[in-house]
Amino acid sequence: MTTLSQALESCDMLLVDGLHAFDFTFDKSGLSIELMDGRALKKYNFSPEQIGAARLEGTDWLISADTGEHRLVCMSAFSASDEEDDDAPAEESADRQ
Repeated sequence: MTTLSQALESCDMLLVDGLHAFDFTFDKSGLSIELMDGRALKKYNFSPEQIGAARLEGTDWLISADTGEHRLVCMSAFSASDEEDDDAPAEESADRQ
């Protein structure tokens, strides 16, 4: 069974209570997250003990903190490959000459 610690090791984006978070740090001191909710900066901090006690419910991790229970979803961001984009303009300009 996967733990939240294992899931955090391999993800590069989080969904926290329905909000996307790209700016987070996970290390031996715990999990620290900063995100914007409209114009408001939200900060979340979870201790290693809170991360260890998190439980999986479907695709959501439920983690309890001093501020209540939060839902985390670990996600992997993706980016398009630059390889194809680099070749296309060169071919187009060669055809025009």
